[in-house]
Amino acid sequence: MPIFEYICQECQHEFEALVFGRDKAKCPKCESRKLSPQLSVFAMSAKGGTVATAPTGACGSCGDPRGPGACSLGDLD
Repeated sequence: MPIFEYICQECQHEFEALVFGRDKAKCPKCESRKLSPQLSVFAMSAKGGTVATAPTGACGSCGDPRGPGACSLGDLD
């Protein structure tokens, strides 16, 4: 079940919403459905069972810390 981040276009409230299937999110403050989806920083499991967030500027496809276009999934081990 994905969690999405939004900004309400009516009241500018920033929030996260857990969205199931075809359900649509609504603002918890004013209940508007006019929302702007936001880019999220995702969490990934690192070796050793710790959780780390993707560094700023990392590749959006694979999280490679060298940045966009540097995808080399085999080098991340």
